[in-house]
Amino acid sequence: MQVLVVQNFEHTSLGQVATALEEAGATIDMRKPYQGAALPTDSSNHDALIVLGGGQNARDDENHPYLPEVVELIRSFEQADRSVLGICLGGQLVARAFGADNLIGAAPEFGWKQVVLTGRAKSDTVFAAMPSDLKTFQFHNDTFTLPEGAVHLASSGVAANQAFRVGRATYGVQFHFEADRTLLAEWNERFTDFIEQTEPGWIAKFEQEADIHAEEADRNGIALARAWVSTIKRR
Repeated sequence: MQVLVVQNFEHTSLGQVATALEEAGATIDMRKPYQGAALPTDSSNHDALIVLGGGQNARDDENHPYLPEVVELIRSFEQADRSVLGICLGGQLVARAFGADNLIGAAPEFGWKQVVLTGRAKSDTVFAAMPSDLKTFQFHNDTFTLPEGAVHLASSGVAANQAFRVGRATYGVQFHFEADRTLLAEWNERFTDFIEQTEPGWIAKFEQEADIHAEEADRNGIALARAWVSTIKRR
């Protein structure tokens, strides 16, 4: 199983998705186009695609000219019936790939929050086993409209479109279910100034917040990761 991963920002990682991929025996092909790494032109050499988060917005082609290539890759994988997962910025790029609008700065959220699953999530391969009121981590400012024909899977009071599916197994997810307590502690170290501007006092209160929320959120995150990995079809 060969999985292409597009990293958009330094010090972001697969988090709990890496655990699920390792359990499945997957080989990860990590590309960093923000550092100039080339991207494949299509899906022919990979079984699945993951597009991670980042600080840029999904329409900033001027400063990040590789973004249209990512959008085309997402379409290529979906058309080939190969599983796709977009997280945060990645989810926003999945929305863009299928004609939705990106709403820049329209929905800031940070910290452990609840998202509510829709009725259609109950019959979805990835979300069916999740609690209807799902605790997870949020770290974003932007949101998006729902692509035409997409299956709406989750929402929150801040961003109505928290998760959706296109076709069999192309998922756009706004929240950071991959970010467990360990990864979040690393983000606190790597992005201290930005986080403190976003949520003053967060670094000082992190351990207390984590003691309250992290166990449940981490449990949800690994379950979602494993469920998505189960959708991957080997070539």
